[in-house]
Amino acid sequence: MTTRVLPLGFRLLVLQSLMTLLTVAAAPRVLPEGKVPNDSRLEPLKDLDGYFPFTPPSSKAEWEKRADRVRRQILISQGLWPMPTKTPLNAVIRGKTDRGEYTVEKVYFESAPGFFVTGNLYRPKNVSGKVPGVMFAHGHWADARLTESTPAELRNEIANGEERFEQGGRSRFQSMCVQLARMGCVVWQWDMLGNSDSQQLSMQLVHNFARQRPEMNTVGNWGLFSPQAEAHLESAMGLQTWNSIRSLDFLLSLPEIDPNRIAITGASGGGTQTMLLAAIDPRVTLSFPAVMVSTAMQGGCTCENASLLRVDTGNIEFAGLFAPKPQGMTCANDWTKEMSTKGFPELKQLYKLLGAPDNVMLKRGEHFPHNYNAVSRSAFYTWLNHHFNLGEKEPVIERDYEPLKREELTVWDDQHPAPKAADPEFERQLLRWFHQDAEKQLATEQETPERFRKTYGGALDIILDGGLGEAGEVDWSETEKTERDAWNEAKGLLRNKTYREELPAIFCVPKNPNGKTVLWLSGEGKSALYGPDGSLQPQVTKLIKSGATVIGVDLLYQGEFLADGKPLTHTRTVKNPREAGAYTFGYNHALFVHRVHDVLSAVSYVKSKHSTTRNLVVVGLDGAGPWVAAARAQCGEAIDLAVIDTKGFRFGKLLDLRDPNFLPGGAKYGDLPALLALGAPGRTYVRGETDEGLGLAQQEYKALHATSNLMQFTGEANEIGSAALESITAEGGN
Repeated sequence: MTTRVLPLGFRLLVLQSLMTLLTVAAAPRVLPEGKVPNDSRLEPLKDLDGYFPFTPPSSKAEWEKRADRVRRQILISQGLWPMPTKTPLNAVIRGKTDRGEYTVEKVYFESAPGFFVTGNLYRPKNVSGKVPGVMFAHGHWADARLTESTPAELRNEIANGEERFEQGGRSRFQSMCVQLARMGCVVWQWDMLGNSDSQQLSMQLVHNFARQRPEMNTVGNWGLFSPQAEAHLESAMGLQTWNSIRSLDFLLSLPEIDPNRIAITGASGGGTQTMLLAAIDPRVTLSFPAVMVSTAMQGGCTCENASLLRVDTGNIEFAGLFAPKPQGMTCANDWTKEMSTKGFPELKQLYKLLGAPDNVMLKRGEHFPHNYNAVSRSAFYTWLNHHFNLGEKEPVIERDYEPLKREELTVWDDQHPAPKAADPEFERQLLRWFHQDAEKQLATEQETPERFRKTYGGALDIILDGGLGEAGEVDWSETEKTERDAWNEAKGLLRNKTYREELPAIFCVPKNPNGKTVLWLSGEGKSALYGPDGSLQPQVTKLIKSGATVIGVDLLYQGEFLADGKPLTHTRTVKNPREAGAYTFGYNHALFVHRVHDVLSAVSYVKSKHSTTRNLVVVGLDGAGPWVAAARAQCGEAIDLAVIDTKGFRFGKLLDLRDPNFLPGGAKYGDLPALLALGAPGRTYVRGETDEGLGLAQQEYKALHATSNLMQFTGEANEIGSAALESITAEGGN
């Protein structure tokens, strides 16, 4: 890497010209005064109550490619890329109750150091050989595993056909486990966070979070739902998904379990957990998410939403990731009531494409309320019986039983005391453990360029929504051309027809172009090309006179996107008033991503359709440096030279979810230094970074034998602009 310091006299001369960049005039408008671009991104944001259809692929190859990407998106959103270290479970199994045909035991284990998963283990008696294992995620019912319905509730349920027995019907959660054990299955029923015996993180925090907590919103030692947690992809949903994975580890650790017959089921929020685990863990062989799979509402709880999770996808596609393995589901008189005509036919088509049309089933129940009733449970038993060859008469019907009392199910007592409940310091400690574990694992992924690009690049590809190949089809629509002395100034719109987006832009094209094009990007938008008097900046004029085309663009929410002309200070949020970032960023790209996409749209047009361009320089100054760094990381050699002033920016220092540069996951994978490193081996001028900040980039450039392509500037801000200008205008400089 080269550190360059320009001669003092030249530096002072350039500084004088660059100082005018600090005060800019409005660039000539492309659109009439008061009109904003016709851009789809100005429409209302999508939220969990939107419409999430699934379009089946046309071929197996197309689906395999898509499924791999969506599965990676889930893993990244849940904080599982790379997978956290699986520490010893230290499982405690105790307090066995013998019920003749089956036994019930109390269990707790550590999914991470000091983080306990609690539940009950039901085992059949008088069986030989390996037996199936079933995981039962209970969903959003208060104290689900430990409580019973009131007599009035049960009476109504029996009258409506939801339950059959006055005795066993008191607990639908035990009913499922008892029947499965009677069928010869080992059943693990565990608690959601904040439910029943799992109180280290409270119900209020995990499921009812509403307002940001200033004491948890810090650059270090942060808590759940804070900007820092989101920037590192740590979430309540991710913790529950991790507990599901470790629950499967626990189940498979039992010697009697047949690893080829592993099922998971659950209703409502338990259905969400079922879908997620089945989608990402190949050890699951049968899935049955109840009253959750839908093209409508995707899951209303904070524990069912995570940043990045459902951007451009949804629950139908998540269910599709399990194909062609056996999968059943139910609907009810809730958001799933249209499933038979919206969603399920498409899943059926996918299963048919994959050669298993009979491996997907919907048990309709639109006349039932939102629950896992006896009719739905019977559908699951019958589906399980058929695919696991359990030998029961079909349809499988429950028999009555005597439910266990709370004290017979709870895992904690005086000899096995519960850990401290709702402890803020434990919350911080837990997130710190996951953060430090991820840092250790990611450090090993820097050992070779191949591993670095697979892990870091694979994550940032999801976070930044793809590269140049996904930029879309972009055309130029010219609205006005003005002839100048040595160039033509063209105003118009860069139109991305694929995504229905418009970017106001100005092309300054010399009358004798030399094949070089400079995309000059700034925090001010295209106004940065102009000085206070409305004329082009001296540097821009010099570039044009040297033969280079210079382009200025208003990216999303810059310049002509702003009806009031005021710079954007806070991004939009969805209508949900709860201050959990996942409600917005779980369904919509961050503004940072949109701006990077806009850079790629401009690059795509210039490189493929601008006839005079042979070499492209992209300049990112005055706040645009991070966007250019990200774009360079995503489009590689399409940019021949990147000029980036980072100003020391770090995603990990932002403490506002509505900051225009906030990016979910932005801090986890090496922050801005990793973006610079992913630009290797492309030519890059960088200012605003210390030697330490450029260490990772140095390492990657060196590994790719391109150390001379990375140039660092440590002096005044004007130096990077002047050096870039010198390089661009020099003979053969680009």
